[in-house]
Amino acid sequence: MATMASGPSEKLVRLTKDPEQTRAFGESIGRRLEGGEVLALVGDLGSGKTTLVQGIAKGAGVASRYVASPTFVLVNTHPGRVTFHHIDLYRLEGPLQIEDLGLLDYLCEEAVAVIEWADRAGSLLPAERLTIELTLLSENERRLFVWGSGRRYVELIRTLERTSHGTGFQH
Repeated sequence: MATMASGPSEKLVRLTKDPEQTRAFGESIGRRLEGGEVLALVGDLGSGKTTLVQGIAKGAGVASRYVASPTFVLVNTHPGRVTFHHIDLYRLEGPLQIEDLGLLDYLCEEAVAVIEWADRAGSLLPAERLTIELTLLSENERRLFVWGSGRRYVELIRTLERTSHGTGFQH
C-alpha cells in the first residue's frame, strides 16, 4: 500500500459485486471532479483498475465510448467536461524512468490525471491525491480501499460516503 502524506486525510472502503458496480462507483467519483485532481490506482492485474477508470471517465464527461489502458502508449488524453489524462505505468520500471519520460507533466491544474500502477511512481506522486487500492476477492467481487490526502480529497471522500448509501455498494 502506498504511503499517505501528513495533513488531513480520509478513508473509505467499498465492495463491488460485479464490473458494473465498479464502473458505477468510478462514475460517481468522476462526476465530482473539477480538474487538477490526481487519482492514483493500485492493484494487481485483473483487479478492476481499467473498469474503474472507464467509470471515472464517463462521470468526467468523456464522450469516448472506448477508454482502454494505454499500456503501450503510456498516456491517452480524452476531452470531456474536464480534460482527462489516463496514464498507465505498468511497463515502466520506476520513478527515474517515469521522470525521464516527463509523464508527470500531465499532472496539471486544468486536467484530471488517473494513473494506473501508480505505486511505480513512488515519491514522484503529489502528496495530495486520491489513492484507490483495488483487491480481487473473487471472479467478480472487488474491494476498493480509497483514501485521500489533502482537503480537496477529504471532501471528495466525504461526499462519496454521503451519496453512495442505497446504491448497492457494500460498506
